[in-house]
Amino acid sequence: MAHEILVVGSTALDTVETAHGRVTDALGGSAFFFAAAAARLAPVALVGVVGEDFPLERLDPLRSLGVDLDGLEVAPGRTFRWGGRYHEDMMGRDTLFTELGVFESFAPRIPAAARRRPVLFLANIQPRLQLDVLDQMEGSPLVVTDTMNLWIDTALADLRRVIARSHILIVNDEEARQLTGTRSLLGAARALQAMGPATVVVKKGEHGALLAGPDGLFAAPALPLERVVDPTGAGDTFAGGFVGSLAREMRVDGPALRRAVVRGSALASFSVEAFSLDRLLAVTPAELDARLRDFVALTDFTLD
Repeated sequence: MAHEILVVGSTALDTVETAHGRVTDALGGSAFFFAAAAARLAPVALVGVVGEDFPLERLDPLRSLGVDLDGLEVAPGRTFRWGGRYHEDMMGRDTLFTELGVFESFAPRIPAAARRRPVLFLANIQPRLQLDVLDQMEGSPLVVTDTMNLWIDTALADLRRVIARSHILIVNDEEARQLTGTRSLLGAARALQAMGPATVVVKKGEHGALLAGPDGLFAAPALPLERVVDPTGAGDTFAGGFVGSLAREMRVDGPALRRAVVRGSALASFSVEAFSLDRLLAVTPAELDARLRDFVALTDFTLD
């Protein structure tokens, strides 16, 4: 049986515009994307906060995947909302608005049962909140951490404390360089390992991911896609697949870490094919298996 995962992160309603259309108040936030991906592979409990205006029935698909939502607090006020418009090439985006609502005063309260979960994913919330979550946990969970540029700029000291207590750090290429002052991604990954985590995963968007672990290096491509509808949440989806894979296999050795990178990349490739969580929630086991085989075929070659 797979290890159980606890994710603590943002839960939001997004308004997103791309060349393929527009959605308003769609499910968003790091915890929702992570949970939708990880629950394909292992049991997930979610801790977050929404406002009184949140349409709770929209969470039924997550419940159907087995996501434990007992830790989702409904607080007085409005739900965190974010709006963005992607550029034609999907490589950049402009933030149209950010309304923190109840997320501004979010103080994670971990349910008693969830404190004993053996795998913890700290999504990119404020580092002092990540530290508070770590202090609430019982036992010695596998700690996987994400962050974002804002916290590198405004809360670096606390972020370094979180990184020092993490076993695995997941960042994108820009964050890796900003955290270390190193242009080389390999050099940045090595510098991040020196801060505490035995394993560092550097996400490179459409160029795949780089894994630096105790057993060496691994690089996986992103799957080429003919149509990208909405990149929002792709990184959190990758993290969900990555952590879910490790929890499913109940091991963190070199081969398991490599498979985790590929499973994360496969699920992220589904996520971008539609707005919000729509495609991710509809993925069947057969579709996931087929896409994993596509990844194997993409990198299979001989020297003869």
